[in-house]
Order: sequence, then C-alpha cells, then structure tokens
Amino acid sequence: MTTYERRQSLMDLLRKQPGLRVPEIALSLGVSEGTVRNDFNALEEDGHLTRVHGGAVLSVSSNPSNSEFGIRHQERSQEKNLIGQVAAQLVSDGDSILLDASSTAYYLALNLKERSRLRVVTNGIEIARLLAHNTSNTVILIGGVVSADGSSLTGLLSEQIIDELRIQKAFVSCSGFSVESGLTEVHLEEAQLKRKAIESARQVFALVDSRKFGHEDLTPIARPLQITHLFTDSDISDEWKAKLQLANIPFTICKEQAVLPK
Repeated sequence: MTTYERRQSLMDLLRKQPGLRVPEIALSLGVSEGTVRNDFNALEEDGHLTRVHGGAVLSVSSNPSNSEFGIRHQERSQEKNLIGQVAAQLVSDGDSILLDASSTAYYLALNLKERSRLRVVTNGIEIARLLAHNTSNTVILIGGVVSADGSSLTGLLSEQIIDELRIQKAFVSCSGFSVESGLTEVHLEEAQLKRKAIESARQVFALVDSRKFGHEDLTPIARPLQITHLFTDSDISDEWKAKLQLANIPFTICKEQAVLPK
C-alpha cells in the first residue's frame, strides 16, 4: 500500500467510525502508531483533518455530511473532546441518556464507543448516526422540524416524545452561562426542547466550554439549582471558579487524565 492509499484508507476509517483512536487505526491498517501520527500531521497540514486528543476528526471539506455542523465541530475541538472524555465516565453500560444536538455532546458521543446497550435519546442527527453504529445501543432520534444547518430536529413533536420518557442522565450544552440565569440558549426552538429534556431527567450534566461563561442569551434552559454537575475546560478563570463555588454548582475542569471524584 502506498502512502497515498494508506492515508485515503485512514480517512475512510474516520468517516465510518469517527471515534477511532491512534492504536485502533494502526491495528486496522497494519502499521505502527508512529506512522499513523505522521499521517495525521501530514493530513492536518493539507487541511483534511484536525488533531484532537488521542485521534483526529475530518475537516469540513473531507466530511460532507454537514458542513455547518462540521465548522462548530472543529471549534475548540481539543477542549470539547476533553470535556467529552471526562463526562463519559458518568455513563455506564445500559444507561438511558439524553444528548442534545451540540458539537460538545457529539464529542461526548465519540467517547462512548466502548459502552454497550445504551438507550440514547437525541435530537442530533450526527450524534444518532454515530451511536447507532454500535448495534447493541437503542438510539431514538426525536422527530420534528429539521434545523437550517441539517444537524438537529426540534418542535412540538420532539417535545411530546420527551414528555413520555424518563431519562436517567441528560447531557446538554448551551450558548451562554451565568450564575444568575444558569444555562441559556440563543435558539428558541432548541431552548424549548432542552427545557423539556431537563424536566424529564433525573440528573442534568452541563457541558460548557469556558468561552461561554458570562454570556447570557435569549432564553434560559436550566437554572443553577437544576444542574447536577458542570463540565468545563482548563481555560476557565479563577474568578469563574470562585463564582461557581459560591453558587454551589459542582464542577469539573476537564484536562488530560482527569478523573471524576467518587
């Protein structure tokens, strides 16, 4: 196999199984992990993919399924992947979970590939597609109106479905966060659906990258008291750490090798 053929095969693997990591790709292609990393570096330089912790994700031009979602997917990809890695520790085999359609929740989904028998409820088309690869999972894609970027479904039908469900753990992101208003969302339809999801869930886990702190958007979706635990990245300021502590919001700063306290 030539270098070109190997790199095309690597990209095909990432299209089919976006959560694959370096050791798995090396085994699948029959090459060393060092070769895979060199291929990653070369493909990243050519704009075909973006490196993330432990692996890589395809660039928008190489992954045509949803270009607008792909742009959000690449923004702060390392931070989002670390949030996904740590939050994934809360998910056990057989859990019933809800994931919103956010790009951060997609990174959480990438880190659930070792789990089995999950019962997943989501309005995220890309998330549903990803988790359905594991045939032991039951994935419920909530019906409704397709968003303009083609990445999610919202509307009254989605909300009615959620009303009938009881979710163990809901993982939701937001477009803004403050200790006064909690999680807020710029899109009204997304906000309505997320509020329904939070009402139906026993536990609510917020996936909030640090750039969203201090920004309030149009519609609140979860009050601070409704948040079971908040996950953020290591760029959070000392000021915001103190604010979260004063507001009694449990939080974890996600970094490499971070482990949740028992």
